[in-house]
Amino acid sequence: MTIVFVHGVPVTSAVWTPLINELSKLGHDDVVRLSPPGFGAQLPADFGATMDDYRSWLVDELTRFDAPVDLVGHDWGGGHVIEVAMTRPDLLRSWVSDTIGGYEPDFVWHPLARTWQTPGEGERSIKEIFAGDADERAARMVEWGIPEPAAGEVALGQGAEMGKAILALYRSAMPAKLIERGRDLPAAAARPGLVPIATEDLTVGRVDTRRRAAERAGARTAVLEGAGHWWMLQGPPQAARMLSEFWAGL
Repeated sequence: MTIVFVHGVPVTSAVWTPLINELSKLGHDDVVRLSPPGFGAQLPADFGATMDDYRSWLVDELTRFDAPVDLVGHDWGGGHVIEVAMTRPDLLRSWVSDTIGGYEPDFVWHPLARTWQTPGEGERSIKEIFAGDADERAARMVEWGIPEPAAGEVALGQGAEMGKAILALYRSAMPAKLIERGRDLPAAAARPGLVPIATEDLTVGRVDTRRRAAERAGARTAVLEGAGHWWMLQGPPQAARMLSEFWAGL
């Protein structure tokens, strides 16, 4: 069965490398990484970079596979995964998302996201984050919790296109839009789902919010005690075992 990984903001598919290496040790070798436009892949001039655009992009990519896949997403990649799980479950054997809490009515965007959603302030923030050369950007990613060598590889893919995509994506996902979309969350139960809950991740909603969303989506949960937002980089062996056990139980 093909495993497809989709990453989020503001990174590239380099964040998956340690986890994929661990999965290979467990016999999972049929792996594909999909890079959303603007995040390690070219951002077409006519691509709006809204959450709807990314859902359409991912659906189009998944239709190219001969059989349903095991889809795994992190951060906004996890949001794209849920969008597909709710609307095109026929493309999936299973799904994994750590970002499901955003579909709960009491979800509150983290401060940086709210800055990006604010005209003027968002542009200034993006300019600061992507300022300097690759080494300076890599140092900034290390401060964000991304270890080397992933931080350096991510920095090479950062720039104006990614910044443009970030602003468009976050501004397309204001609270009212997420609440509206969240009404369809039970539809994700059409395929088996798993929600990793990194207890120290402060960007994707409270733990109880994520648990509630997982229950509405008919998904299992797996607690990653002490892990933060970059759980796939902080504990690749643990993350690989979590995923392998989930797939083995399907």
